[in-house]
Amino acid sequence: MAEVLVYVDHVDGAVRKPTLELLTLARRVGEPVAVALGNGAADTAAALAEHGAVKVLTADAPEFADYLVVPKVDALQAAYDAVSPAAVLLPSSAEAKEIAARLALRIGSGIITDAVDLEAGDQGPVATQSAFAASYTTKSRVSKGTPVITVKPNSVAVEAAPAAGAVEALTVSFSATATGTKVLSRTPRESTGRPELTEAAIVVSGGRGVNGAENFAIIEALADSLGAAVGASRAAVDAGWYPHTNQVGQTGKSVSPQLYIASGISGAIQHRAGMQTSKTIVAVNKDAEAPIFDLVDYGVVGDLFAVVPQLTDEVKSRKG
Repeated sequence: MAEVLVYVDHVDGAVRKPTLELLTLARRVGEPVAVALGNGAADTAAALAEHGAVKVLTADAPEFADYLVVPKVDALQAAYDAVSPAAVLLPSSAEAKEIAARLALRIGSGIITDAVDLEAGDQGPVATQSAFAASYTTKSRVSKGTPVITVKPNSVAVEAAPAAGAVEALTVSFSATATGTKVLSRTPRESTGRPELTEAAIVVSGGRGVNGAENFAIIEALADSLGAAVGASRAAVDAGWYPHTNQVGQTGKSVSPQLYIASGISGAIQHRAGMQTSKTIVAVNKDAEAPIFDLVDYGVVGDLFAVVPQLTDEVKSRKG
C-alpha cells in the first residue's frame, strides 16, 4: 500500500489532536508516515504509533525554532523525496497551510485546503470541502502531481490503530532561503485553561447581544461548565468586548465542533462562514426573525441574560 506523509503538529513532543485526526484519515488512502520536527520530535513516536503511523521521521535543528516556515518546508520536502508518498496531509492551521502551499509549489503539485473528509479514489485521494460559506459541499482531487491536502480540525473522530511507529532520523539540507525571516522574540500567550478554539469539541460564542465586555462573563461561565472554548462574533470583537483571537467567522477562525452555542448572534453570513459546519448548532436570541434560526438544530427565542445563566446552572446541577 502507498505511503501517506502526515505533518505532525506538536508542542515539545505532545501531539495535538488534529494530527491524530490526520492519521485516521491517512489510513483510508495508504500507510501513514509521520514527519515530526523540532524540539521533542522523537517524543511524539508513541502517540503517533498508537494512531497508525507505520514510521516516524524526525529531525531537530535550531532552524526550526529560530526561523519562520521555510526550514519546515525544507524538511517536509526531504521527507517527500525519501518516501515518494501518495499524498501529503497537514492540519489547516495558518502556518501549516503556508507550509503546504510552499511544498506544493516546489514539487509541482496541486493543493487542496480546508478539507473536511478524505477517501480513496481511482485517480488518487478525493477530498470533501465545504464551499461558499459552507453553503455547498464539494468533492475534489488534484489533477497534477502528489496531492497536498490540509484538513480542518474536528473533521473526523480520532481512531486508535496501533502500528510499528519505527523512528527514523530525517536528514535535512536547509535551503538558502531558510534563514530569511528570523524570530527575534516570543511572548507566551496567557492560558485561560480552556481548549483551543479551532480544536474544541464545544464552542460557546457571544455576539452583539451580549452588549458589553463585562457581560462576556455569562458566556465564559457557560463555556466553563461545558469544558468549552469561547468564541465571539465580529461585531463583539470590533466593539472591543473580546479579543480578536477568539473571533469566529469569515475574517476570523473557522470552527467545526460537535456543539456550537451562539448567544446574541444574529447569524450574518460573515459569522455563518466560520461555524456552519458545526455538527449541532444551538442559538439563543430575542429576535425570532434572526437569520441564525435558519441554521440551527435547536433555537431559543429569549433574552440571553435570562436563558444562558439558567442553562449554566442546569449543566452544573447535572454534572454535580
